[in-house]
Amino acid sequence: MKRFAAVIFMGMVIWALPGYAQFSDPAAAELSATTVPQAQLLQPAELAKMLNAHGSERPVMLQVGSFVMYQQAHIAGSGYAGPGSQTTGLQLLEKMAAHLAKDKLIVIYCGCCPWNHCPNIGPAYKKLHDLGFRNVKALYIAKNFGEDWVAKGYPSEKGN
Repeated sequence: MKRFAAVIFMGMVIWALPGYAQFSDPAAAELSATTVPQAQLLQPAELAKMLNAHGSERPVMLQVGSFVMYQQAHIAGSGYAGPGSQTTGLQLLEKMAAHLAKDKLIVIYCGCCPWNHCPNIGPAYKKLHDLGFRNVKALYIAKNFGEDWVAKGYPSEKGN
């Protein structure tokens, strides 16, 4: 029997897939959010505090999940870098990071589903690491972006 997962965001079903993840890149299937080292995780309250601090340099924030989710709500000032579980998403991520200094703080996030089922964070983190970026953090979203970011009143915006 196949498991069926649906992502419900702000009261709406965004997408549903058989199983928990669907990968177009077979190598990405081996990576999940849980493969990101614990020391590289950033808690939502910690990032929100960083974004509200005056005078501090803002990190580059990249959403590495679905475009539908990005359009519905994303961290204010973040860019869309494509789904990390897909080859096209990893190519877009590489293109977006190409102009950045290798020591620039980059925060990636998704929030499509519970952390231990997210198919996008692990491959995106590995891609940036493989490209030589040394200051990459993954925003730890335990349940989903709606509950762990938007509902808490952290800075978000809609559209693209």
